[in-house]
Amino acid sequence: MKSLLPEHPMTHTVEKIGGTCMSRSRELLDTLYIGKRKPAACYGRIFVVSAFGGITNMLLEHKKTGKPGVYAQFASDDSGAGWQEALNGTARAMCEIHAEILDHAADVERADAFVRDRIEGTRACLLDLQRLGSYGHFRIDQQMHTLRELLSGMGEAHSAFVTALLLGRHGINARFVDLSGWRDEANPSLAERLAQALSGIDLQSELPIVTGYAHCADGLMREYDRGYSEVVFAHLAAQTGAREAIIHKEFHLSSADPKIVGLEETVKIGRTSYDVADQLSNMGMEAIHPNAARVLRRADVPLRVKHAFEPEDAGTLIGPEGGTPGRVEMVTGLAVHAFSVHEPDMVGVKGYDRCILEALTRHNLWIVSKHSNANTITHYLSGSLKAIRRAEQEVLRSYPNAEITAQALAMVSVIGSDLSDLSVLARGLSALEQGGVRPMAAQQGLRRVDVQFLVPRDQMENAIKLLHTALVTNRNADDRTRLAA
Repeated sequence: MKSLLPEHPMTHTVEKIGGTCMSRSRELLDTLYIGKRKPAACYGRIFVVSAFGGITNMLLEHKKTGKPGVYAQFASDDSGAGWQEALNGTARAMCEIHAEILDHAADVERADAFVRDRIEGTRACLLDLQRLGSYGHFRIDQQMHTLRELLSGMGEAHSAFVTALLLGRHGINARFVDLSGWRDEANPSLAERLAQALSGIDLQSELPIVTGYAHCADGLMREYDRGYSEVVFAHLAAQTGAREAIIHKEFHLSSADPKIVGLEETVKIGRTSYDVADQLSNMGMEAIHPNAARVLRRADVPLRVKHAFEPEDAGTLIGPEGGTPGRVEMVTGLAVHAFSVHEPDMVGVKGYDRCILEALTRHNLWIVSKHSNANTITHYLSGSLKAIRRAEQEVLRSYPNAEITAQALAMVSVIGSDLSDLSVLARGLSALEQGGVRPMAAQQGLRRVDVQFLVPRDQMENAIKLLHTALVTNRNADDRTRLAA
């Protein structure tokens, strides 16, 4: 792929910062942005930033709880009072955040003016849409995707603008690069948007701070929803011919959630494969969006996940070499529903599960895993019970004699680059039995990248602890004993 920056091929990095880290921007001055670097060493990097923590939830809806933000309020509120209040609250939150980050009055005033311009411009758009909706001839639901895109870009634009101000005040020649398309009548492709935005930037003397949202003809929210910032990050790294793509998080990519197994028990992964990254994404782990991983893999750009506040640590490298064979790299869990369709008449009939897959897709249910035998097909799903019930009714219309169940379970997955010689399935079942957890099912694929254990949902954390102790903690202790001998 031709680089957008041919004069400096393969010498720069493209680095993404998540929302939680962005909220600690002043600390990032001493670790990520400047730290112990000499002035010239601060350049040769492109930063792609997420919105400050919590802002996108306020603009759209809360990612985990579903609490409505500006978008959700507008979509369901005819009076306008709800979304207006939500928009005002978001503006206040933005101003409070940058007032804590910026330490110069002039910078705070510029940031306040920036927020005011974006908020009032958005308010005008929403009022116009509301007026159009009062006439029966207009269908504003056709514009809702556009509205969601508009609101999404506000958070990233705010954080990028504030970060550029902060760095400029500390002697860094930072450039605010706005991909959000604010007041831009053009509708380019993502590649064109990136090329236009980076035109004329000298990475040896400028530090681009790029919005994690990009407005383009492809409609990133429509395809990737809240994963858009990682997709922009990946395309930017691929198109500029980056030496490395780096994601900065507030924690290391480690063998388990430290909140579950204890920080002292976790082990940094260090090196792994894109195959493992795909399994983590499938289990809801936010290592990287699977579409972003695909872009980087095809462009042959290695990905590194680093701890934003431990700059000297190399973090975890994700690339074609993969991790060390014969090592469990992570144990993680996800709440799922086992959607089972039992129909004796399916025996010997080809394509019997087509309508099931179509129903699950239509109701936006994520298929985490699947198992089938002669007369039963079970899909392990991530999604709302309401959507599952609707899919169930749809399947019953095609197979009225089928017996369909949707059982709440937890899937605990043991993941590694190559688990071939570890007997993970047998050892895992033994560890669970000894710990008093009775698995409902277990399965292992031929690629030997992961082993999945289905357990009662209220036993998920206990199962993670037991499997992590047996397959990671004890294994590391055994290795240290052998080395000492």
